Amino acid sequence: MKKTFVVTTLGLALILACLNVAAQTQSRDEIIKQIEAKRAELADLEKKVLAVGDKDLEEFASFLSQPNTGAIRLLPRETYDGNKKRGLALNGGGAYYSFAHSTHEYGRGSDISLEQGHLKVGFAGADYGLILNLGDVSLDQIVTDHVATRALLDYAPPIKEGDVRGESRRLLQGIELSGFNFKSRVEAKVSNTYLLRSISIDTSDTLIAFRIVRQDTDGSLILVFKVLKKFPVPKMERAQVTFVHQ
Repeated sequence: MKKTFVVTTLGLALILACLNVAAQTQSRDEIIKQIEAKRAELADLEKKVLAVGDKDLEEFASFLSQPNTGAIRLLPRETYDGNKKRGLALNGGGAYYSFAHSTHEYGRGSDISLEQGHLKVGFAGADYGLILNLGDVSLDQIVTDHVATRALLDYAPPIKEGDVRGESRRLLQGIELSGFNFKSRVEAKVSNTYLLRSISIDTSDTLIAFRIVRQDTDGSLILVFKVLKKFPVPKMERAQVTFVHQ
Protein backbone atom coordinates (compact mmCIF):
# COMPACT_ATOMS: atom_id res chain seq x y z
CA MET A 1 0.00 0.00 0.00
CA LYS A 2 2.83 2.27 0.88
CA LYS A 3 4.57 1.52 -2.43
CA THR A 4 1.37 2.24 -4.31
CA PHE A 5 1.04 5.59 -2.55
CA VAL A 6 4.62 6.50 -3.41
CA VAL A 7 4.17 5.57 -7.06
CA THR A 8 0.89 7.46 -7.24
CA THR A 9 2.48 10.50 -5.65
CA LEU A 10 5.40 10.39 -8.09
CA GLY A 11 2.99 9.96 -10.97
CA LEU A 12 0.97 12.96 -9.91
CA ALA A 13 4.14 14.98 -9.47
CA LEU A 14 5.26 14.11 -13.01
CA ILE A 15 1.85 14.99 -14.44
CA LEU A 16 1.84 18.31 -12.61
CA ALA A 17 5.38 19.02 -13.80
CA CYS A 18 4.37 18.28 -17.40
CA LEU A 19 1.29 20.49 -17.07
CA ASN A 20 3.43 23.25 -15.59
CA VAL A 21 5.88 23.02 -18.51
CA ALA A 22 2.98 23.06 -20.97
CA ALA A 23 1.48 26.08 -19.21
CA GLN A 24 4.83 27.88 -19.29
CA THR A 25 5.25 27.05 -22.98
CA GLN A 26 1.78 28.30 -23.77
CA SER A 27 2.41 31.43 -21.71
CA ARG A 28 5.64 32.14 -23.60
CA ASP A 29 3.86 31.70 -26.92
CA GLU A 30 1.20 34.13 -25.79
CA ILE A 31 3.84 36.63 -24.67
CA ILE A 32 5.61 36.37 -28.03
CA LYS A 33 2.32 37.02 -29.81
CA GLN A 34 1.75 40.03 -27.56
CA ILE A 35 5.23 41.33 -28.39
CA GLU A 36 4.53 40.96 -32.10
CA ALA A 37 1.22 42.76 -31.70
CA LYS A 38 2.87 45.57 -29.72
CA ARG A 39 5.58 45.93 -32.36
CA ALA A 40 2.96 46.21 -35.09
CA GLU A 41 1.10 48.78 -32.97
CA LEU A 42 4.34 50.72 -32.38
CA ALA A 43 5.19 50.68 -36.10
CA ASP A 44 1.72 52.07 -36.85
CA LEU A 45 2.15 54.83 -34.24
CA GLU A 46 5.57 55.74 -35.65
CA LYS A 47 4.04 56.08 -39.12
CA LYS A 48 1.55 58.54 -37.64
CA VAL A 49 4.35 60.52 -35.98
CA LEU A 50 6.14 60.74 -39.34
CA ALA A 51 3.03 61.52 -41.36
CA VAL A 52 2.51 64.88 -43.04
CA GLY A 53 -0.66 66.65 -41.89
CA ASP A 54 -3.75 66.86 -44.08
CA LYS A 55 -3.59 70.68 -44.09
CA ASP A 56 -0.06 70.60 -45.53
CA LEU A 57 -1.11 68.11 -48.19
CA GLU A 58 -4.13 70.23 -49.09
CA GLU A 59 -2.09 73.44 -49.27
CA PHE A 60 0.37 71.93 -51.74
CA ALA A 61 -2.07 69.65 -53.55
CA SER A 62 -1.46 71.34 -56.90
CA PHE A 63 2.31 70.88 -56.68
CA LEU A 64 1.98 67.33 -55.35
CA SER A 65 -0.22 66.39 -58.30
CA GLN A 66 2.86 66.68 -60.52
CA PRO A 67 4.94 63.56 -61.24
CA ASN A 68 7.98 62.70 -59.07
CA THR A 69 6.84 64.93 -56.19
CA GLY A 70 6.12 64.23 -52.55
CA ALA A 71 5.93 65.58 -49.01
CA ILE A 72 7.79 64.26 -45.97
CA ARG A 73 8.46 65.06 -42.34
CA LEU A 74 11.98 65.01 -40.91
CA LEU A 75 12.31 64.61 -37.15
CA PRO A 76 15.22 66.25 -35.29
CA ARG A 77 17.76 63.53 -34.59
CA GLU A 78 18.72 64.89 -31.18
CA THR A 79 15.10 64.50 -30.03
CA TYR A 80 14.05 61.14 -31.45
CA ASP A 81 17.11 59.03 -32.26
CA GLY A 82 18.36 57.15 -29.20
CA ASN A 83 16.26 59.17 -26.75
CA LYS A 84 15.03 56.72 -24.09
CA LYS A 85 11.85 58.66 -23.42
CA ARG A 86 10.88 59.87 -26.90
CA GLY A 87 13.06 57.77 -29.18
CA LEU A 88 11.59 55.82 -32.08
CA ALA A 89 12.33 52.16 -32.73
CA LEU A 90 12.87 53.09 -36.38
CA ASN A 91 16.58 53.05 -37.20
CA GLY A 92 17.65 56.70 -37.35
CA GLY A 93 14.67 57.99 -35.36
CA GLY A 94 12.92 59.48 -38.39
CA ALA A 95 15.70 62.03 -38.87
CA TYR A 96 16.83 60.52 -42.19
CA TYR A 97 15.18 60.09 -45.57
CA SER A 98 16.02 58.43 -48.86
CA PHE A 99 14.39 60.07 -51.87
CA ALA A 100 15.70 57.24 -54.02
CA HIS A 101 14.05 54.52 -51.91
CA SER A 102 11.19 56.46 -50.26
CA THR A 103 12.06 55.46 -46.70
CA HIS A 104 12.95 57.07 -43.36
CA GLU A 105 14.91 53.97 -42.34
CA TYR A 106 18.57 54.88 -41.93
CA GLY A 107 20.93 52.83 -44.04
CA ARG A 108 22.70 52.64 -47.35
CA GLY A 109 21.06 55.20 -49.63
CA SER A 110 19.94 57.76 -47.02
CA ASP A 111 20.00 61.16 -48.77
CA ILE A 112 19.38 63.73 -46.05
CA SER A 113 19.11 64.20 -42.30
CA LEU A 114 18.03 66.83 -39.80
CA GLU A 115 20.22 67.46 -36.77
CA GLN A 116 20.73 70.50 -34.54
CA GLY A 117 18.90 72.77 -36.97
CA HIS A 118 20.99 71.70 -39.97
CA LEU A 119 20.42 69.54 -43.04
CA LYS A 120 23.24 67.07 -43.70
CA VAL A 121 24.12 64.75 -46.57
CA GLY A 122 26.60 61.88 -46.89
CA PHE A 123 26.56 59.41 -43.98
CA ALA A 124 28.23 56.07 -44.64
CA GLY A 125 31.39 54.87 -46.32
CA ALA A 126 32.30 57.03 -49.29
CA ASP A 127 28.76 58.41 -49.79
CA TYR A 128 28.51 62.18 -50.11
CA GLY A 129 26.23 64.92 -51.38
CA LEU A 130 26.07 68.52 -52.55
CA ILE A 131 23.38 70.76 -51.07
CA LEU A 132 22.60 74.43 -51.70
CA ASN A 133 20.14 76.87 -50.13
CA LEU A 134 18.59 78.98 -52.90
CA GLY A 135 16.60 81.16 -50.51
CA ASP A 136 12.92 82.02 -50.67
CA VAL A 137 12.20 81.05 -54.27
CA SER A 138 9.38 78.95 -55.66
CA LEU A 139 10.03 75.29 -56.31
CA ASP A 140 8.48 75.77 -59.74
CA GLN A 141 11.45 77.99 -60.65
CA ILE A 142 13.95 75.22 -59.91
CA VAL A 143 13.71 73.42 -63.22
CA THR A 144 16.41 72.13 -65.54
CA ASP A 145 17.13 75.59 -67.00
CA HIS A 146 18.05 77.10 -63.60
CA VAL A 147 21.78 77.80 -63.41
CA ALA A 148 22.30 75.98 -60.11
CA THR A 149 20.24 73.01 -61.29
CA ARG A 150 22.24 72.83 -64.49
CA ALA A 151 25.45 72.88 -62.45
CA LEU A 152 24.36 69.76 -60.58
CA LEU A 153 23.11 68.08 -63.75
CA ASP A 154 26.51 68.62 -65.34
CA TYR A 155 28.50 67.63 -62.26
CA ALA A 156 30.61 64.54 -62.93
CA PRO A 157 31.33 62.57 -59.74
CA PRO A 158 34.89 61.30 -59.33
CA ILE A 159 35.44 57.59 -59.76
CA LYS A 160 38.70 56.71 -58.00
CA GLU A 161 38.35 56.05 -54.28
CA GLY A 162 40.90 58.65 -53.22
CA ASP A 163 39.18 61.33 -55.30
CA VAL A 164 35.73 60.36 -54.01
CA ARG A 165 36.80 60.61 -50.37
CA GLY A 166 38.64 63.84 -51.13
CA GLU A 167 35.47 65.30 -52.64
CA SER A 168 33.58 64.46 -49.46
CA ARG A 169 36.19 66.31 -47.37
CA ARG A 170 36.14 69.33 -49.71
CA LEU A 171 32.39 69.65 -49.31
CA LEU A 172 32.79 70.39 -45.62
CA GLN A 173 34.08 73.82 -46.71
CA GLY A 174 32.22 73.95 -49.99
CA ILE A 175 32.72 73.34 -53.71
CA GLU A 176 32.04 76.14 -56.18
CA LEU A 177 30.03 75.21 -59.27
CA SER A 178 28.80 77.90 -61.67
CA GLY A 179 29.25 80.53 -58.96
CA PHE A 180 27.31 78.60 -56.29
CA ASN A 181 28.90 77.20 -53.13
CA PHE A 182 27.62 73.67 -52.57
CA LYS A 183 28.27 72.03 -49.20
CA SER A 184 27.48 68.85 -47.30
CA ARG A 185 25.78 70.72 -44.43
CA VAL A 186 23.55 73.80 -44.44
CA GLU A 187 21.20 75.54 -42.03
CA ALA A 188 17.57 74.47 -42.23
CA LYS A 189 15.31 77.49 -42.80
CA VAL A 190 11.55 77.54 -43.18
CA SER A 191 10.30 79.01 -46.50
CA ASN A 192 13.63 78.31 -48.18
CA THR A 193 14.19 76.15 -51.25
CA TYR A 194 17.13 73.78 -51.65
CA LEU A 195 18.90 71.74 -54.30
CA LEU A 196 20.49 68.43 -53.41
CA ARG A 197 22.46 65.86 -55.34
CA SER A 198 23.02 62.80 -53.18
CA ILE A 199 25.58 60.21 -54.30
CA SER A 200 25.56 56.81 -52.62
CA ILE A 201 28.19 54.46 -54.02
CA ASP A 202 26.73 51.27 -55.56
CA THR A 203 23.23 52.41 -54.55
CA SER A 204 21.87 55.65 -56.03
CA ASP A 205 22.64 59.10 -57.44
CA THR A 206 19.67 61.46 -57.20
CA LEU A 207 19.02 65.16 -57.86
CA ILE A 208 16.23 66.69 -55.77
CA ALA A 209 14.70 70.13 -55.31
CA PHE A 210 12.82 70.68 -52.06
CA ARG A 211 11.33 73.40 -49.92
CA ILE A 212 10.90 73.58 -46.14
CA VAL A 213 7.31 74.71 -45.77
CA ARG A 214 6.75 74.45 -42.03
CA GLN A 215 8.33 73.63 -38.67
CA ASP A 216 6.24 71.79 -36.08
CA THR A 217 6.26 72.34 -32.31
CA ASP A 218 8.67 69.42 -31.75
CA GLY A 219 11.20 70.86 -34.19
CA SER A 220 10.29 68.53 -37.03
CA LEU A 221 10.23 69.95 -40.56
CA ILE A 222 7.73 69.48 -43.39
CA LEU A 223 9.38 69.30 -46.81
CA VAL A 224 7.78 69.19 -50.24
CA PHE A 225 10.07 67.92 -52.97
CA LYS A 226 10.52 66.98 -56.59
CA VAL A 227 12.98 64.41 -57.88
CA LEU A 228 14.55 66.09 -60.90
CA LYS A 229 16.71 63.22 -62.09
CA LYS A 230 17.96 59.78 -61.16
CA PHE A 231 21.45 59.14 -62.53
CA PRO A 232 23.02 55.74 -63.19
CA VAL A 233 24.14 53.94 -60.02
CA PRO A 234 27.59 55.37 -59.17
CA LYS A 235 30.60 53.06 -59.02
CA MET A 236 33.97 53.57 -57.38
CA GLU A 237 37.37 52.19 -58.31
CA ARG A 238 38.61 51.07 -54.94
CA ALA A 239 42.26 51.50 -54.09
CA GLN A 240 44.42 48.41 -54.38
CA VAL A 241 45.92 47.27 -51.10
CA THR A 242 49.43 45.84 -51.49
CA PHE A 243 50.82 43.53 -48.82
CA VAL A 244 54.59 43.35 -48.48
CA HIS A 245 55.94 40.04 -47.16
CA GLN A 246 59.03 40.37 -45.03
